[in-house]
Amino acid sequence: MKKTVFFGALAAAGLTAGIASAATLDDVKARGVLNCGVNTGLVGFAAPDANGNWSGFDVALCKAVAAAVFGDPSKVKYVPTTGQTRFTALASGEVDVLVRNTTWTFSRDTDLKMDFAGVNYYDGQGFMVHKDSGITSAKELDGASVCIQTGTTTELNLADYFKANGMSYQPIAIDSNAEGEQQYIAGACDAYTTDASGLAATRAAFADPDNHIILPEIISKEPLGPAVRHGDSQWLDIVKWTLYALIAAEEYGVTSANVEELAKGTENPEVNRLLGVEGGLGAMTGLPNDWAVHAIKAGGNYGEIFAATIGESTPIGLARGLNAQWTQGGLLYAMPFR
Repeated sequence: MKKTVFFGALAAAGLTAGIASAATLDDVKARGVLNCGVNTGLVGFAAPDANGNWSGFDVALCKAVAAAVFGDPSKVKYVPTTGQTRFTALASGEVDVLVRNTTWTFSRDTDLKMDFAGVNYYDGQGFMVHKDSGITSAKELDGASVCIQTGTTTELNLADYFKANGMSYQPIAIDSNAEGEQQYIAGACDAYTTDASGLAATRAAFADPDNHIILPEIISKEPLGPAVRHGDSQWLDIVKWTLYALIAAEEYGVTSANVEELAKGTENPEVNRLLGVEGGLGAMTGLPNDWAVHAIKAGGNYGEIFAATIGESTPIGLARGLNAQWTQGGLLYAMPFR
């Protein structure tokens, strides 16, 4: 795992990103469908059922963007991407937006020529081990074999963590979460490392989740968010403000159940601007003024989406933590609608 190899791959993908069109909205409208790059299958975030219907936390954002553009959340084509193929898919134009547990980093933002439209999940890298291993801390993993997805920030984080703690490890390279799950269950590696949310989602899909533990150490900051190509500010604005609309809707009590009633007008000017009752904000991005109404109706506000897909009442069982609203001690904070 050499940093030169990792950044070399970023640079190669970044060169392709230079061909990005500055008319993504027009392309999406002409095509009649949003091409959304997602995970190949991560329960709770993005996964298809037996009939090929996709659902999950990231999928909900894809639907919200489609609803904002078309007024119809079903107009999405989900394009499965791996840790290695996701950036090429975005840079080449195969997908219009990447919503795939992707960490916002300096090199991706600059060298890869990607624009991140915000953070939809604040995460951090962790480790999962078999309960019967007796391991209770990442500090006990010296000499362990570790399954790790290639082309991800986890590769560098893992190397940094073990070096900083004077430990050694054997990397077991995998291309997808599905492969990682298989290798880990088969005993090909002593531990599996990825974002803590991904570990929780992976464990939830096991037949015996109680026999696997996520170690307490979080070894990195992983701000995950949707990304688009450089060179199209209008499209960046649409994706960015769709995410902010979902976050703001939760803050102001706008839900999938009451959004249509509130869209008739409220005493709150911010809510009125958000829902297109006043202000004409939609026209500034080339969308109808009620674009946010459609986005919120698609799957609810941020809190509704979180609770339904990965929250504490789901098999994933994630607490809000850093992903709570700023008024509740978290980091979620929508920019003003004015």
